[in-house]
Amino acid sequence: MTFGIEAASYYVPSLYVEIKDLAEKRGIEPAKLEKGLGLHKMALPDIHEDAATFAAEALLKLMNDYHLNPKEIARIYLGTESALDAAKSTASYAMQMVEKVLENEFGERCFKNCDVVDMTFACIGAVDALHNSLDFVRVNPDKKAVVIASDYAKYELASSGEYTQGGGAVALLVSAKPDLLEIENNWGVATESVFDFFKPRRHFNKEDLKDAPENFPDKIEIFTDEPVFDGQYSNQCYQDRIKEAYDHYKQITGTAKPYENWKYMIFHLPYAYHGKRVFTEIYSLENTLPYSNPEEQKAVAKSPEYIQFINDTIERSQRASSEIGNMYTASIFMALLSALQVSFDENKELSGKEIGFLGYGSGSKSKVFAGKVSENWKSVVEKWDLFENLKNRTAIDFETYEKLHRKQLGKSVNENYKGFGLKNVELQNPFLKGARYYDYQK
Repeated sequence: MTFGIEAASYYVPSLYVEIKDLAEKRGIEPAKLEKGLGLHKMALPDIHEDAATFAAEALLKLMNDYHLNPKEIARIYLGTESALDAAKSTASYAMQMVEKVLENEFGERCFKNCDVVDMTFACIGAVDALHNSLDFVRVNPDKKAVVIASDYAKYELASSGEYTQGGGAVALLVSAKPDLLEIENNWGVATESVFDFFKPRRHFNKEDLKDAPENFPDKIEIFTDEPVFDGQYSNQCYQDRIKEAYDHYKQITGTAKPYENWKYMIFHLPYAYHGKRVFTEIYSLENTLPYSNPEEQKAVAKSPEYIQFINDTIERSQRASSEIGNMYTASIFMALLSALQVSFDENKELSGKEIGFLGYGSGSKSKVFAGKVSENWKSVVEKWDLFENLKNRTAIDFETYEKLHRKQLGKSVNENYKGFGLKNVELQNPFLKGARYYDYQK
């Protein structure tokens, strides 16, 4: 019996900023971002959108596109680092939103007997959710699970991470009928506790905050979406962890050079070209190439052999990232969708081909695993229209972008949006203060 991904769907917000516009406003040469990092557009949530609405959109699309009965779904596991609450699961919001839409067809609380939870480990949280859900269906082959990766990558204005922002969600149906991808049960893992990127509680004195309520404590902790990070150090941690996890994968599978078996390599992509940059070390070690100093590293990256290798195994997975930006937990799965959509559009035959995954989450952890493309993969991919849908988004000007970022807009940019949206947040009732309420616009 085989296990893996039966179906997949996605959601990308309808607003974006052109990277060249951002570069010009920040005094950066556009070519540095476009040609150097592979960035073209940066997806942005409207004011009614958040990680819960992203997740709900991807989940509802999965249910509708593949005609799923919610009562067949035994669990919904959400990987995110954009949680809306420190206690209440963001997945519970998404589940409730979709339940309401499906109510007429399947009755009230159609996910009543579904196990729902969030999993958080920076950008690898959704890979953890997939790993866990695969274990679940292997033990319970008659049950199905949904894994959702949903995030909004937000950095401080004018920071070195600003141009890598992005957002959206990917939903995967995991079962014993893997029509898209059969996933083997071999997982290379590497973990080390570091502070390369994290979202701590920031500390302030009450007197430093304007109009702070009298009942606030003297020392106040505030959480913000923007991370504390060291970009160069995080890149090094990423490279170190994937090497360690790759070595562990080699050890447990007994494979001398796993990457040689992989038609495509799928990475977590904080920016589009990140995967091809960090894999140079593994490529050099596997091929006994010199790699001890920056000049040797550049020589490997620019060699005709490596460039051809990238074009064959990684380039197709980068294309969606160039149009969306960093999706945190969802970026590795969007890279998979990108590679498969391009292959579908090029009429390539991938059945039986092996795909390798190299996931990373700051803090830090990597997982390396592989899967085989199923015979029915085209019947799954034909419902996506990924790049056509990405063409139908709305560009916003830089002033609107900054107001969105600062939460200065009083209404949605797209006032006639369709789908899920935040309706209001309770501010008065002491027993419900902070509760979030959503609606659905047809």
